[in-house]
Parts: sequence; structure tokens; C-alpha cells
Amino acid sequence: MKRIVLLVVGIAAFATGAHAQSNAELIETSLAAAPRRGRDDASVVKWAGDHTYTTIKEGTNKIVCYSRADQRDRPAFAVQCTSLVNLDRVAQNRRFRADSTDAASERALVAAAAAAGTREDVEYGSWFRSMNGADQMSAGVHTTIAMPGGTAASGFPDNREAGGAFIMAAGTTEAHLMVP
Repeated sequence: MKRIVLLVVGIAAFATGAHAQSNAELIETSLAAAPRRGRDDASVVKWAGDHTYTTIKEGTNKIVCYSRADQRDRPAFAVQCTSLVNLDRVAQNRRFRADSTDAASERALVAAAAAAGTREDVEYGSWFRSMNGADQMSAGVHTTIAMPGGTAASGFPDNREAGGAFIMAAGTTEAHLMVP
């Protein structure tokens, strides 16, 4: 029995170490979501368990990239880039995900923060570009543009049936333009 326990512990330790990324690897994978023309000058941050971050690559433009693969319900390859201005919002989003058990309870935390006036602001017109998949080669790319409070009056439809870009979560602090 002791051998089995030791074997399981050994395998778990090896598996954890096998998935740990060096800063250089984290920089390389995180920058996969950056637009090509801004990639070299983008910053990369590494998130800690307490939803704070350390800058592991200082950039010279407004782009910041990071991994999200450590979060609940994310695939093995999950990276995102946005504007540096949005890092407080990203940290709050990470707290909400960690403090919830599923998407519905996460949305409830977001709604409660918005109702209480404690929702971190997002830069209007800023973008979020993420890549998600089993690995980098199979990852899909998803882009949104922040439009807090945006509605169909802005000229974009508020549903996907019209085809093309549309506003999701219209009229809320979460409103964003979905880019097909």
C-alpha cells in the first residue's frame, strides 16, 4: 500500500512540474494572442493565486498578454491580450471566476458588483483577444471590443441574427462588440 501511495505522489509531483512553464515559455505562449504588429513591444504578466500579477516582460506599447490556463473551465492552452488599462478589470474577473463554481454563479458576482458600483471599469473601445484550445496549433481566436453601456442605438445590432459584429450584453457594464 505504501508503494502505491508513493507512486501516486511521485506521479502527481512529476505531472505538476511537467506543466509548470518557465517565464520564457510563458512569454512565448502568452504573446500568441497578440496582434503581429504589436507583439514585440507588448508586456506579459504572470498571475499569482491571489489575483495579483508580476510583469515578466516589460513592453513599450499599451498591449498586455497573459495566460488563463490556470483558471477553472479553461482549456490547456488559454491566453489573452488586452490594454494595460484593463488589468484591474482582469484581476477582478479572475477573482470572480475563482470565487464561483460555474458560469452562472460567476455572472451573478459580476452583476452584483455592477449593481453595487464596485465593478472595475474597462476602457471603452479597448479589445480583448483570446486564444483557447487543447494546444496552440488547434486554438481558436476570439476578439471582443469593450463598449460598456453600449446598445443597438450605437449602430450595431444587439443579436447575432443580423450577421456580422453585434453587441452582447447590451446596456450593461459588460456590453461588448462580438467580432466574428
